[in-house]
Parts: sequence; C-alpha cells; structure tokens
Amino acid sequence: MSAALLELEDEINWDATAMLERAADIERQAAELGDELLVARARLSQANLHMRAGDLAGAAGRIWKVHQWAVEHDARQLTARTHLVWAGIHRHLGDVAQCLEHSILSVELLDDTATDHMRIWHRAKLADALSLAGSMDAARLRYRQAADLARRRKRPDLQLAVLNNFAYAEFAAGQHEQAQQVAARLQLHAAEHGFQLDAALLDTIGAIQIENEQYAEAERTLMACLDRHHDGNQDDADALAEYLLTLARAQRGLGAYGRAQRSLNASRRLCAERELGHVQVRLHQEQAELYAARGEFAEAFAAHKEFFAAHTRQHSLQREAQARTRQAMFETAEARQEAERFREQARRDPMTGLRNRRFLNEQLPALIESDPELTVAMVDLDHYKRINDRLSHDVGDRVLVQVARLLEHGLAEIAPGGFVVRMGGEEFLLALPGTPTDRAAEALDALREAIKSHDWKPLTCGLPVTVSIGVAAVGDTSKPTQATLLSIADRHLYAAKHGGRDRVVSSATGSGRNRRPSAA
Repeated sequence: MSAALLELEDEINWDATAMLERAADIERQAAELGDELLVARARLSQANLHMRAGDLAGAAGRIWKVHQWAVEHDARQLTARTHLVWAGIHRHLGDVAQCLEHSILSVELLDDTATDHMRIWHRAKLADALSLAGSMDAARLRYRQAADLARRRKRPDLQLAVLNNFAYAEFAAGQHEQAQQVAARLQLHAAEHGFQLDAALLDTIGAIQIENEQYAEAERTLMACLDRHHDGNQDDADALAEYLLTLARAQRGLGAYGRAQRSLNASRRLCAERELGHVQVRLHQEQAELYAARGEFAEAFAAHKEFFAAHTRQHSLQREAQARTRQAMFETAEARQEAERFREQARRDPMTGLRNRRFLNEQLPALIESDPELTVAMVDLDHYKRINDRLSHDVGDRVLVQVARLLEHGLAEIAPGGFVVRMGGEEFLLALPGTPTDRAAEALDALREAIKSHDWKPLTCGLPVTVSIGVAAVGDTSKPTQATLLSIADRHLYAAKHGGRDRVVSSATGSGRNRRPSAA
C-alpha cells in the first residue's frame, strides 16, 4: 500500500477518476489495518486530486485534518506534501501570498526521507510561486536548481516538466527572447529522450509563437494541445481554461474573431465553475482586446473596466506576497541547512518586521509555564481608521511601521528578553518576561506616553497618534494559559478603550493609568 501511494504522490500525469478510486481503496485498507500514516497519506492524495480537478472546496475540506495529524505526529514528509497541496489551492484562488508561503514551507520541510520527486518538484513549484509574485530573478535560480537536480538524479521526465514551467514563467514575465531559448531547450530535451509533448508543453510553445506573431502555427499548436488534453490523463484544474485563453489569443491574431469568442466563452465558464481568479483577470483583458479588434469600442471599454477591477483585487493580494518574496530569498540546493533561516522568515510580519502570530503561538505557552513574573500587553492604536480615511492607507501603513519601531525600542529597555508581535491590523502584543505587573504597568505607561509625544506632524499633518494598552500577568489567574492570559489582556484593552483611550489598564491600575488628559 505504501508503494502504491507513492505512485500517486509522485505522479505528474494523472487520471482523476481512476486515481481517486485507488486512493479511496487504499484508505479503506489502511483503516482496516489501523495504519494511521497510510490513512493520512491516502487522504492527502485524494485532496491533491480534488484540487487538481478543480474541486477546491473538496480539497480544502480534506486537507485540514491530514495536516493537523502530520504536524502532531511529526510526519515531516507528509507535512511537506500538505504544504505543496495548500500552495496549489491558494494559487487557484489567486492568493499569491499564501501560495508563496506554503511553497516555502514545502521546501523547508524536505529532509532525508524526501523522494527524488519531492526534492525536484517542490523546488520547481517554489519557482512557480516566486515567478507568480513577480520575483523572476529568484525564480530563475530555483528553476535551474530543479532542472539540474533532475538531470543529476536521472529524471528526464521531471526535467522536461521543469523546463516547461520555466519557459512559461519567462513568457508570463514578458521575457519572450528568454522564453524562446528555454522552449528550444525543452523541445531538444523531448526529442533526445523520445518524449511526446503533452498539453501543457504545447500550450507553452503556442503562447511563445503568439508573441512571435506566428498566429497560424500557434492555432495549430493549441488545437493539438486541446486534443492532447481531452485524450490524456493529466493537467491541473486551471489548465483547460488557460489553454482556451491562449487559443483565443492566437485566433484573434489571425482575425478569426468568431472562433476566438467561442474559445473565450468556454474559458469563462470554467473560470466561474472552478473559481479561477488568476485566469479570470487575463480573460477580461483578452475580451477587451477582442472587442477592440472587432471595432466594438464601447464593449471593449466595459470589458476593460471589468479587467481593471479584477486586476486591482488580484494586485491587493500580490502586494503582501511581494513583501514576503523579499524575505523568501534562500538557497534551496541544501534546504535542510537553511531551515533555521526559513523558520525565522516565516515568523515575521512582512510589513513591520515584527514577530507574527505563528511565533507567538510557538513561544508564549513555554514562557507562561516557566516564568511566574511574565506579563503580556495588548496594544491597539486609537482612531486608526481616522488616519486611513483622512490621509491614506499608505500613511496608515507608515504609522504602523513607526509605532512598531517605538514599541521595539521601548521593550528593549523594559524587558530585553521580550518580544513584540503584530497580531494583525493595528493591534500588537508585547511579552515582558521577568516583569511583575506593577513594574510592567508603569513602564508601559511611559511607553504609551513616548508614542503620544513622538513627532507625528510630518507624517499625520497634526492628527494625534495614541495607543490603548491592556495588561495581563501570569499571576492574574490561577490556571494561566495562552488563551486565558490573552483574554484578560483583551478585557483590559476593552476597558482602556471605553475609559477614554490613550491609557494603560491592568489588574494593578484598575480603571487605567493616564498621567495626562487624552487628546484622542
């Protein structure tokens, strides 16, 4: 059963119906044997197949418990595979940031138990995520590493797949000359090893032909691509929609507008059925181009507006991904040796550079158990929405970054062994080890005052920036846990807000500490 599962796990070419039946059958047999690892692997294989077939909800519903079991049982190989499936789900949903984060983790977790397929393909998919996020230099490095590893491990099939993804990434980045060079390598490699070009490879070649204005050749290539897709047993959920979109572009170049519209309509139906946000953005753009080519300029303008709205939604998701990409520069040739740096990057908030919730969830429980003088503080900016609304979200972001710096500087003086976490939005958490409540409340009040008295005028044009702080200590509850401690801090933060803001509330201060009347 393990060997049969490995064939499912390490397979690029696939037949969804047959492979789903096989995975479900293995799950039943493994359950009868009581082998939980085999059960989890079989369930993940099913989630992967559902994802690739376009059933994203079905995939997500199956993967949660598998991932939880893998983490709890330290099943590193299985955990790496779950992250790769998660990356695919988020890519289909158009969430580039999450796709990149899960791709990073899928490589970080590779160890001696990883198969050759995993070592090669996880790196290739990371390159895909980097290219999708706009970091082509980093993506090229990873594609080359994956292709070289495939060559050294004598996996020409995987080398062909890596070259296909590489060529398409260059094409998508507008690097058509480089795309042509990689495509030539791809075709030469296929000829040398006797491979028939599959649908994905033909789509890549057809797209490059379009950019070289070889429209008739491109249409023939894409029609062959569709034939291979319908006759074959592979391709991801977004593949057919992508192929049809490429075909429509070739047909528009030929002036075959009716055929182009039919291809676009078929692609649009698939995008709606499978929630393919990233494909739909380009579909709107191609529809506008097609209307314009037919002289239907009012319709072209309306389609362009749809494209712009969809593009804006996608761009907002990609902004955070680009920040994470800057943190995701790493050498994957020896991924295990870089694991510590990966872990550090995955535990930082990309905008402020502070620790994030993942770091908090890993560190706080141990501190609570070991430090009877631990104090935590929830910090929330007062009237932050007013800054965003009156000035701009960019100014709001810059205020958050400056507040983060002031919190870090202040905490270093209060509790050098502590840390600051961005909880999300305008909310932060400070952990102050070895700092009893009374001393913590007094020091935090000074920190509150330092934030208030900072020279904000050049940034906020006179709008004040203040914070409210809720404090909780291990001694505030008979059974301290992370949940109870944060609940107490939240309750005190709520009291600070309703007590007038710009104040510190703890069990020691009662209704709050605020040396001066609040201007907020």
